Amino acid sequence: MKKVRIGSICNYVENEVEIDGWLYNKRSSGSIKFLIIRDGSGFMQATMIKGEVDENVFKEVDNLEYESAIKVFGLVRKEPRATSGYELLVKKIEIVSKAGDQYPISLKEHGVSFLMNYRHLWLRSPRQNAILRIRAEIIKSIRNFLDDHDFILIDTPILTPAACEGTTTLFETEYFGDKAYLTQSGQLYNEATAAAFGRVYCFGPTFRAEKSKTRRHLMEFWMVEPEAAYVDFDECNEIEENLVTYIVQQVLKNKKNELKVLKRDISKLEKVKTPFPRISYDEAIEILKSKGVKIEWGDDFGGEDETILSKKYDSPVIVHRYPTKSKAFYMKPDPERPEVVLGADMLAPEGYGEIIGGGQRIDDYQLLEERIKEHNLPRESYEWYLDIRKFGGVPHSGFGLGIERTVSWLCDLNHVRETIPFPRMLNKIYP
Repeated sequence: MKKVRIGSICNYVENEVEIDGWLYNKRSSGSIKFLIIRDGSGFMQATMIKGEVDENVFKEVDNLEYESAIKVFGLVRKEPRATSGYELLVKKIEIVSKAGDQYPISLKEHGVSFLMNYRHLWLRSPRQNAILRIRAEIIKSIRNFLDDHDFILIDTPILTPAACEGTTTLFETEYFGDKAYLTQSGQLYNEATAAAFGRVYCFGPTFRAEKSKTRRHLMEFWMVEPEAAYVDFDECNEIEENLVTYIVQQVLKNKKNELKVLKRDISKLEKVKTPFPRISYDEAIEILKSKGVKIEWGDDFGGEDETILSKKYDSPVIVHRYPTKSKAFYMKPDPERPEVVLGADMLAPEGYGEIIGGGQRIDDYQLLEERIKEHNLPRESYEWYLDIRKFGGVPHSGFGLGIERTVSWLCDLNHVRETIPFPRMLNKIYP
């Protein structure tokens, strides 16, 4: 018999196959036993009929605990009543290893705190499996889009000697007698590589030591950060919206089953079309005030503010030209209005808030010097960064897209903790 994966079982109807996996669930109705088998690529019903399999094996299945490792051999049949649309008529079963007694995660409801303590096992459930498969599709889509648009992947360091966006949210570590920090962003290094390669991106883990317990925050998260030379603010926004639209289209196309498992309303995702609406920070402030929010010009938006703004639109909305004082030192001021920067955040619809932050960088050597001084940053740590402007400085722009927040939006999740295999949260680092 040919060994196959459940994910491709539709190609083997009326064929005898072998499936290697684990026992997820079972039930019996006397002479028939129904097993739910998972193999990592999907879940499938395997039907055992008394008299058609070895009698000892038929009895032994009753003593198998959930998550026992088994090999199942049989005939693939169409079965519309089964979740996958197919079933396996079992001819033989081999037991690879029996699971221990009392598998901790039963099929009844469990609290999230309990499930997080068993995250290593919770990942085996259909819902968590679907979420992380969609995550993988999002990552694949991002890479394909950027690779196809002449961006080259350049890895940036995780250990850095200086902050990118302020020292208050850094994880500090000792580095052979000096201080080093876990990276908040690969952007500064990307600006250097963009001057070497034109269009680049880095893709990896980033770290923020924010003491936040909100549903949108993790201490360790993944981010893709494209950076491009000779790209201005408006062109950067166009790249962002085209990337996000492509991601949504690929998830809709390739992850229909997973979206179905999550009971995701795909009609909302189908409304995501370019161009995305754009509003200025000034306009956003007025919208929030009209909704009764107590906020003044110059204030940062909180999560609830972003929720209010993003719920007005079917597609993500780009909020641009934030106050200069509220943004990072490297953001380029608007030449026509220096009190605001050529920067923007992209807020996902349905109240999910910011998924992208970016904009045009300062390319003027003297102005960057002044901003480093204004922000009380140690100049010696940024000499190399100034060199990018000193030797062939050009207009350039970039952005960062947070993977977990994007997964949360596309999967319609309440909390980012389910968007990454092993989340790192405030006071939560196990398992």
